[in-house]
Amino acid sequence: MEETKRIIRGFFSHFFTVANLRDEDDIFQLGFVNSMFAIQLVAFIEKEFDIVVDDEDLDIENFNSVNALAGFIGRKGAGAVSSAD
Repeated sequence: MEETKRIIRGFFSHFFTVANLRDEDDIFQLGFVNSMFAIQLVAFIEKEFDIVVDDEDLDIENFNSVNALAGFIGRKGAGAVSSAD
């Protein structure tokens, strides 16, 4: 799971400073997310972790923090993680 979190943080770092971002920080509440970023995040998760994000998965609770994303990816049964960063 730590590798998954590292990859997520790497993706975030392309869009905003993550130096002080804790794994439980809500990126929506902190104002880091706009509609374009949300679409890019879903596309990244699908491609990087080889999973399909279904309509019923589009719940803010699945995407609002590094911890939430890592848990979601784990529940979706992500297999091997790629190294595209």
